[in-house]
Amino acid sequence: MADKMVFYHNPRCSKSRSALEILLKKGIQPEVVEYLKWPLSEEDLLVLMDQLGDDMSSMVRTGEVEYDKSRLGKGSEKHEVARALAKYPILLERPVFVVNNKAVIGRPPEKVLQLVP
Repeated sequence: MADKMVFYHNPRCSKSRSALEILLKKGIQPEVVEYLKWPLSEEDLLVLMDQLGDDMSSMVRTGEVEYDKSRLGKGSEKHEVARALAKYPILLERPVFVVNNKAVIGRPPEKVLQLVP
């Protein structure tokens, strides 16, 4: 059975473009999801948080204007974070590469290679 690979991508982000290029040069063709066009649901984000494991805390972009609107902070609960990311998809750190049930944030872009089978 082939590995299911999904790449959550923002084409305007240089790190996201670089990470995707790294995968493509390795012959890896993940399903590319432009999450700003097709935002993830709260349920999908909760699954993604589980897949990120320890990396979950780094999945929120705190420098965006929407971060202040979201009312998130260091003590925010998992469901609050998922709700905020669903409402403000720009807050999702990118890129995120998922292989089967494991995910990694591609910062630096080469980090996506950790999940290459």
